[in-house]
Amino acid sequence: QVVVPMDSVKPLDKRRGWTAAQVGEHNRERFEDLISAGCDLVIVDEAHRTQYQTLAENMRAGLPYARYIAFTGTPLLGKERKTNAWFGDYVSEYNFVQSVDDEATVPLFYQKRVPEVLIQNEVLSEEFYRILEDENLDEKQQEKLEKEFATEIEVIKRDDRLETIAKDIVRHFPRRGYLGKGMVVSVDKFTAVKMYDKVQTHWKEEIKRLVGEIGKTKDDAAKERLKKIVEYMRSVEMAVVVSEEAGEEEKFDKQKLDIRPHRKKMKAIDKFGHDIEYRFKDPFDRLQIVFVCAMWLTGFDVPTLSTMYFDKPMKDHTLMQAIARANRVTSFEVNGIAKRNGEIIDYYNVFRNMKKALTDYAVGTEGKPQDMPFQEKNELFKLLDDALSEGGKFCANLGIDLEEVLGKDEIFKNIESFNRFADKILEKDEWRKQFAVYENTITGLYEACKPEILDDSARSLVPVFQYLRGVIDSIIQQQDIDSARRKIASLLDESVVTAKDDVSKTDKVAEFQIVHKGKTWDLSRLDFQKLKEDFKTKEYKNIEIADLRAFIEGKIEQMIARNSTRADFAQKLQEIIDRYNAGGSSTENYFDELVKFTESLKDEEERAVREGLSEDELEIFDILKKEKMT
Repeated sequence: QVVVPMDSVKPLDKRRGWTAAQVGEHNRERFEDLISAGCDLVIVDEAHRTQYQTLAENMRAGLPYARYIAFTGTPLLGKERKTNAWFGDYVSEYNFVQSVDDEATVPLFYQKRVPEVLIQNEVLSEEFYRILEDENLDEKQQEKLEKEFATEIEVIKRDDRLETIAKDIVRHFPRRGYLGKGMVVSVDKFTAVKMYDKVQTHWKEEIKRLVGEIGKTKDDAAKERLKKIVEYMRSVEMAVVVSEEAGEEEKFDKQKLDIRPHRKKMKAIDKFGHDIEYRFKDPFDRLQIVFVCAMWLTGFDVPTLSTMYFDKPMKDHTLMQAIARANRVTSFEVNGIAKRNGEIIDYYNVFRNMKKALTDYAVGTEGKPQDMPFQEKNELFKLLDDALSEGGKFCANLGIDLEEVLGKDEIFKNIESFNRFADKILEKDEWRKQFAVYENTITGLYEACKPEILDDSARSLVPVFQYLRGVIDSIIQQQDIDSARRKIASLLDESVVTAKDDVSKTDKVAEFQIVHKGKTWDLSRLDFQKLKEDFKTKEYKNIEIADLRAFIEGKIEQMIARNSTRADFAQKLQEIIDRYNAGGSSTENYFDELVKFTESLKDEEERAVREGLSEDELEIFDILKKEKMT
């Protein structure tokens, strides 16, 4: 958000249709008008509390006639509305809803997982929140906190409650879809260290339990799934990150906690010169979870951070700054899975304050409550069901009944069904692309629903979509099918292996592997007449066509890489494809045209030998032969 004195600059018309670039250009022109008029201009970033006293007041005294423009995502509101009082009304707003629409941030989903011991006080005092915002409490503040708010603090820090939360984190963290980094937010430094210790203990116990389960499990798919979880858990490193203060060792000793190893780790520099902050921001680093109470909750961007665990009372701008740690966009994928959303796990019930904070900060002055960019995680399940329904309708319109495979116990009959489904979808490029969009959407939502979705067997069509996509990809990619197998990684998930109501049906989907793979083609040995004769007897002609076409496309790419003058071949192939997609040729004629085109490729590939030239020499020769040579 940009705020500026209303008497100095004409406010920006709030037009939803404006792009960020147009707003920026408009503001730049207004700034230039101010400067040309002889005004001093002060631009303030992160306009929080530091801009309302001391250094900020000195600057205003030194520049009494300056115009101040401030940028802030969380202006101080409340009764005093300090940010507005110092900088004026809003000139331009860019809220959470707009940023999600622009894909500048990812949507956030919220889940309340409050332990049985609840906080009964719905209206905690402002003093309580204010003290908790400052992690460097002096002795008087600490004493006040313990005396006046003893009930709340006691409930929050109860040992059995922290044990419950630690176990939940250990269960939740390694079973998420996107395995991004995580942050556990505790009420104070002591509790942050306690949570670290408890999570570490249960983490080791869970690894030990899973190893034992692997030894007892006979199902290969279930065993592979468990091995992946253990492998990930063994790779995860954790750390406590809290600010340093005088006499902290003695303070922690009194609590029977040891801050020394944590402080050593916080100050450590690795052999590459990287500190703990760099390591947590590095997506490849083993440091995956940090335990904090105030540090790193504001102005600290880690794009791969996807999960926040809250066990601390927060409200207003502090809460908004904290939840925004999880909404950053990143192109970094983990095991082939992209970050599509951030997730907030709430152990304290901060949701009661979240709605107000979102109304104040996330929607903007023109927004509506229903525009909230923050939804409960249950909405993801509804979105997944909608995507499955739409995907099912699309397939049904093509005569494909995906539920058919769930009613069959025979593996080979299932494989036959998938062959038939793939053959139909491959009939038109448009159908294949549309199916890919549905499958991408379904898989993305399914991954975002983890780990809760793993205990729900009602969505058994998810692996069917994924398996069918794997079959199609293995046909058209003409290469190693690892990418296709990654697409159906969810077949190893608990939702398939441990489905409660219909194990016999869903297990059959998990048992078989991708059977289609592009044929091994040798252009120099192809018998084109036999290709045509064999095609007449094939049951799934579209699969044969897709197989041949994928080979041709790969071959053209290789040939153009060796000789740039062959680009015309790609254009001629596209003309054949476009003619078929437009209904200008039958399936048989389409295959014949592709075979004839493959013959021309063979002739072109052998031309260098006929000319007595190397591939490099042939390319130069072809360039020199052009009528118009640049």
